Amino acid sequence: MSDEMSALMTAQQHTLQSLIDMRAEETPAQPFFLSLESGLCITYAQLRESLCGCGEALATVPRGETVGILAGNGWAVAQFLLAAPYHGRRAMLINLAAGRNNIIYTLTHSGCKLIFADADNIDALCDMVVAAGVEIMIVPVDRDRGIENNQPATLPPLVSREDDALLIYTSGTTGKPKGVLHTHGSLLAGGANTALAHRLTAADRALCVLPLCHINAQCVTVMAPLVSGGSVVVPHRFSVSRFWQWLEKMECTWFSVVPTIVSHLLHNVAPAISLPKLRFGRSASSALAPETHRQFEKRFGVNLYETMGLSETAAQILSNPMPPQQIKYGSPGIAFGNEVTVLDAKGQETPRNAEGEIAVRGDNVMRGYLNAPADTAAAFTADGWFCTGDLGRMDEDGFVFITGRRKELIIKGGENIAPREIDDALYQSAGVVEAAAFGCACKVYGQRVEAAVVLSSPQIHSEQELIDSCVHQVGAFKAPERVHFMESLPKGPSGKVQRLRLVDIIEEQLKK
Repeated sequence: MSDEMSALMTAQQHTLQSLIDMRAEETPAQPFFLSLESGLCITYAQLRESLCGCGEALATVPRGETVGILAGNGWAVAQFLLAAPYHGRRAMLINLAAGRNNIIYTLTHSGCKLIFADADNIDALCDMVVAAGVEIMIVPVDRDRGIENNQPATLPPLVSREDDALLIYTSGTTGKPKGVLHTHGSLLAGGANTALAHRLTAADRALCVLPLCHINAQCVTVMAPLVSGGSVVVPHRFSVSRFWQWLEKMECTWFSVVPTIVSHLLHNVAPAISLPKLRFGRSASSALAPETHRQFEKRFGVNLYETMGLSETAAQILSNPMPPQQIKYGSPGIAFGNEVTVLDAKGQETPRNAEGEIAVRGDNVMRGYLNAPADTAAAFTADGWFCTGDLGRMDEDGFVFITGRRKELIIKGGENIAPREIDDALYQSAGVVEAAAFGCACKVYGQRVEAAVVLSSPQIHSEQELIDSCVHQVGAFKAPERVHFMESLPKGPSGKVQRLRLVDIIEEQLKK
């Protein structure tokens, strides 16, 4: 049996609790978590001991209920992500990028009664708890030392694969955030899908530069190493200037990033270093422009694999395959560890290469939305497919090509225009770091196409140059009528560009 298939079977047989106990017994000296700033190295034996020691700190919250944490990347967040479900509680990792109003909503909606917070975030959290009008105990925690307890460590009661392990909220850009519920089983399945796609083994070590409050970091760079018996290196935050040195110093074999990071790495000077152990990088959270993808691989000599995942699916559902199979630029790949299909408006599978809504089915899919049975029911078809809201098509080889979000389609003169097509055209111009097309109200066509871009240096392109380039590539009808230059594009908690917010932001800028 291959190592990656063994990881998949491991995920199907364990809870987080039993898997951590097994790792501590079988490979006690193997590193699991390494911190760059503090130099901390937590082995699997120390992981179990540390988690057992968290029982007293979590005891005020009944089993099955929600416990939260608001802290920057460090041992405290990784420890908590595992400690809460290890003791039968539901972990909720709060992301400040979600915005004050959304966080206040989640504080009331989640029913959370205990939150750990580090020094950088405790004042903001106290303010939001007061604004929410709820009673929540706030406990200070050190981001690098974690939850410390002087009580003797004892093994907690057993948990089941069906018990809740994680509560993570959606971005709430088109309504109230929804609380996604994941069980022990679905979290481990999400980690196993990553291990399966990338052929991870105990010899692999990930570099996690994404916030641990994101589902990507949680399932891809924490759960996947746990499932495969490997390790993860976690710096406090991403750094363009130190990224490559970190890979070299910590002997990482892979890394997980988002397209924005890919662009920033591509447009900055990389040091001369040796990375003999680096096997690959992966990109997720939003579409990776093919031209950016090709340039990155050519410049750095690193195989980069585009993937796709969602909060509701414990991250990865699609990935481009490893050699000897070939990747396809512009596609997040094929299904690994779950089923993926494309459905038409009637919920039937479309013919190959026909556009429809991407749907997924598998052990990694969420249990449901917290306190929202109607939303949960609406998200699934009668035969169990979870509808993602993403539009796309599947080719003859099973590769999926995403054309956009259903809510973000631009409808100009009755014609559907996928924003992704304009994005890719803009990325063809050197120096475009970020790009996003969107629709604006128009009296003639219903909607017109506009776009926002971030450039690597000011005035490297004029607005007309970028418009002309798009006309050449996608035609005058689809090309943007306006291109707005910005310092950064608005992004949600998962790092995805929020196209629908761009209209409001640009309107506000024009009023000034």
